[in-house]
Amino acid sequence: MYEKIETCPSCNSKEFTNHLICDDHSLTKESFAIMKCNNCNLLFTSPRPNQKSIGRYYAFDDYISHTDKANNLTNRIYKLVRNYTIKTKYKLLDRLSENKTILDIGCGTGQLLQHLKEKNWTVTGIEPDPSARAIAIQHLKENIYQDYQELPNKKYGIISLWHVLEHVHDINGTLQKIRTHLSKKSRLVIALPNCDSYDQRFYKNHWAAYDVPRHLYHFNQQTITELMKYNAFELVETIPMKFDSFYVSLLSEKYKRGKSNYLKSFVIGLLSNRWASKNNNNYSSIIYIFKKV
Repeated sequence: MYEKIETCPSCNSKEFTNHLICDDHSLTKESFAIMKCNNCNLLFTSPRPNQKSIGRYYAFDDYISHTDKANNLTNRIYKLVRNYTIKTKYKLLDRLSENKTILDIGCGTGQLLQHLKEKNWTVTGIEPDPSARAIAIQHLKENIYQDYQELPNKKYGIISLWHVLEHVHDINGTLQKIRTHLSKKSRLVIALPNCDSYDQRFYKNHWAAYDVPRHLYHFNQQTITELMKYNAFELVETIPMKFDSFYVSLLSEKYKRGKSNYLKSFVIGLLSNRWASKNNNNYSSIIYIFKKV
């Protein structure tokens, strides 16, 4: 079943424009429309699969955050980079939080939480996918919750969503639930693809980070800041994710040409990061740090 977005979740406008048609390159090859709010410029997939039917669009072996497999070169590159970025994420989180408690929403197979646990953090995770959750529980020897309803009533020093918020159907409801688990000193860490990046401009509707219909929203720095303000959050700082331009370009090149081109993908990744450094830090992906107000 599909549902159509009738009201912008960020500004409540009902006036939209057809922005782009993208294909589900990963699985079904279906086409989906990306709409643009005429008032606040938020991009979103509409019509989109509803919550009950979206699961089948994640049902493929290579969905990278739900598996520990490294069964091709692209996946092996992803996992090598992930092992490095876990350490950089730890340094960031360690700087942001004094009490060393974290709720990682959409924790996948739990690698980040495992690293934090080894550093004596108190870790909690939410992962709706049964296969990924089972792997995380096996790694962590901790309970990983399926959804918010199972969470204990407590505050966390950090709540993180690493490339997760764009997948959430009830985005405002989710952000309001998150608020109840944050104190004034807590920080909300959200990593998102940036639809104003150079690699998006280069690959257009073949840009892998559109990832329709799994990605329901497509943010830039302005639209995520406005959505968070609507939900009573204030932006503290932004941090680029410079490796993402290479991985996204690698996938995008395959979607556009039908085969991988590692050299060209590397060049586009470099160009994307160089362009971003001169254009409002519009990197392929950005980490946003918010506090509640």
